[in-house]
Amino acid sequence: MNVSFLRTLISFLAMWTLVFVLLSFQTLQKEPWSPDQLLNPEDLATTINNPQNHQPLILCVGPAATIKNSIDIGAAHDKENLDKLKQKLKTIPKDKVIVLYCGCCPFNKCPNIRPAFELLNKMKFENHKLLNLPRNLKVDWIDHGYPVNN
Repeated sequence: MNVSFLRTLISFLAMWTLVFVLLSFQTLQKEPWSPDQLLNPEDLATTINNPQNHQPLILCVGPAATIKNSIDIGAAHDKENLDKLKQKLKTIPKDKVIVLYCGCCPFNKCPNIRPAFELLNKMKFENHKLLNLPRNLKVDWIDHGYPVNN
């Protein structure tokens, strides 16, 4: 092979590698929560089960308020329910511990948690968490025997 052909081939491959890398970064979705804002289910269950603990405001932004003491907002992908969440939050102190959850499906497919969490970020809440339910509410909460509403 001649040197000119090799240079052209290397340039071509480098260009397509760069294009692939740039497109890959564009498709990565940055989550609106940080890793330290994910709350382990066991930790929330422990808090709920001990009435002497300071209780967080637990908001369900999915199909059903199953977790004990949680308030049903409704599916946050619906504008009406997102507006309902915004109204609920208007009276809540910005430093209140708030836990959001949905649990309808795995995080990467959930249409509800991102708009709800983004709203809390936009409203400048300081201590909001997302309940870490990576699979769904049944597997990650109910099947563990954690507290549920009656």
